[in-house]
Amino acid sequence: MTKNLTVETFTDSSTEAKAAPARKALVVDDSKLQRRILSASLKRWGYDVSEADSGQSALALCMETEFDFVLSDWTMPGMLGPDLCRHLRRLDREVYCYFLLLTSKSDATEIAEGLDAGADEFLTKPVNPEELRARLSAGQRIIDMQRELVQKNRLITRTLNEISTLYDSLDRDLLEARGLQQSLVSERHRSFGASDVSLLLHPAGHVGGDLVGFFPINEDRVACYGIDVSGHGVASALMTARIAGYLSRPSPENNVALFESPECGGYDAYPPGKVAEILNSLVISEIQTENYFTMAFADINLKTGDVSMVQAGHPHPIIQRADGTVEELGDGGPPIGLIEGMTYTQFETRLAPGDRLLIVSDGVTECPDPSGELLDEDGLARLAMHSSHVRGPAFLETMLWDLTAYAKEADFADDISAVLFEYGGPSAEAT
Repeated sequence: MTKNLTVETFTDSSTEAKAAPARKALVVDDSKLQRRILSASLKRWGYDVSEADSGQSALALCMETEFDFVLSDWTMPGMLGPDLCRHLRRLDREVYCYFLLLTSKSDATEIAEGLDAGADEFLTKPVNPEELRARLSAGQRIIDMQRELVQKNRLITRTLNEISTLYDSLDRDLLEARGLQQSLVSERHRSFGASDVSLLLHPAGHVGGDLVGFFPINEDRVACYGIDVSGHGVASALMTARIAGYLSRPSPENNVALFESPECGGYDAYPPGKVAEILNSLVISEIQTENYFTMAFADINLKTGDVSMVQAGHPHPIIQRADGTVEELGDGGPPIGLIEGMTYTQFETRLAPGDRLLIVSDGVTECPDPSGELLDEDGLARLAMHSSHVRGPAFLETMLWDLTAYAKEADFADDISAVLFEYGGPSAEAT
């Protein structure tokens, strides 16, 4: 039994030795005798040994073969050992070469010169075999660590390339998603007789969680709304797309705010508070997400200027009167999609010819300046008064420009959206 065990152990050891690649060593010395002495020891220890009788011939070999170790004499005709080391370090190599200088020099200045040239070790001639073997073992540990680092760097580089490829693909998808989301607000301006509706949608990233829109209820009324889904990114954008589907077209089949009304000769709309309750129920029962959203929804009579609104957690809407003064509307209210069975109160106001209603997301009112101070509702009023002479989409673009100047940067931390309704009074289309 003992004899068999010994044979098996010996066989396994031999297999491992054969599997391990031979370490390559180059001996450089103008003395043939010195080369043979060193080469004999290295071969006995399992090294694949090459020889060179000068620095020039050694450098030529190093250009063809990546040696693990170079053992070079310091003093040689033509090219000194330190010079050979300098040239070797300039070569483009994947793995590290451990360089040992063999010298009788022991002066600190000369040793410093060798280190500056890139040498790793010094051995005093005549070389002690046991010391040489110990220095080679130490060098092998450094080479092994360097090779491991190279392999890990390759893995990291490959992984980063894969991540970059995935990022580029995701970036293209997000750009396409941005276009699709912007198409949800394909009509940014429409005239309703003497009145006009203008929309602004400026996502902070590729896609955002804000949504603005309008739709005619009947010949005499129009609805406008601003929505802000909690969070950012893809999840919020998907939810805005779903909500847009609830308010997409001016027909009850595609718009939860509308119902058929023979009395109106077509369609009528639920009161804004009821619209908020319907959306709250749909979000909780159908979408089933942790996201919620805020909303300001206005039902506007084009003949009389009467406005019925609901504010569900959205920033306060404002009215800018024809004389430029600004009034804040609403008392707040809970967001939509948080609590089942929530009820929402609405409020009424009236627009006179020349007045306009402005609904903005909290990306506007909570926009910080460089010191961190938020614009808030007072700042929004200042922006509106500053541009009181500007009308339609130009007003919203001017507001965005002023907001950029306030924040001192064009990249906002949150989505920016707004709805502007400008009342021009009764017209032939709204009689």
